[in-house]
Amino acid sequence: MRGLGASKRGVFLRAETMHGHFSYLETLGPSSLHDQSHGEAFLDFVSSRSGISGLWVLDEPESALSFAGCLTLINMLRALKTEGSQIVLATHSPILAALPEAELYEVGAWGLHRSAYDDLEVVQNWRLFLNAPERYLRHLE
Repeated sequence: MRGLGASKRGVFLRAETMHGHFSYLETLGPSSLHDQSHGEAFLDFVSSRSGISGLWVLDEPESALSFAGCLTLINMLRALKTEGSQIVLATHSPILAALPEAELYEVGAWGLHRSAYDDLEVVQNWRLFLNAPERYLRHLE
């Protein structure tokens, strides 16, 4: 929810359209985004726009990121929040869901509801899998 006088600037990026957006940016001038890995390019994109204070909407950024990349993104998002940005993040990553001070909402067949981190289905499922992967893998055969 934006308050009076809030910035009308912002950033929106969907994982599915990131490659096309990077190609578009190359038409505007020199860009090295396609010369890097998917994750490195994503983090460079966020870093290069970190001066934009406003609404940031990110859809499944973890698709481009490693474990360490997710932690780097959390650090970047914390800095954006400190500078006054509002962040809306759709994710399937328990790492990104751990963003400090985040208001967490879960979407499912029941609709939308606020949730605590430990109650998120994605967190519970990853914990169960990591504790005993064979429980899940045996059903794949």
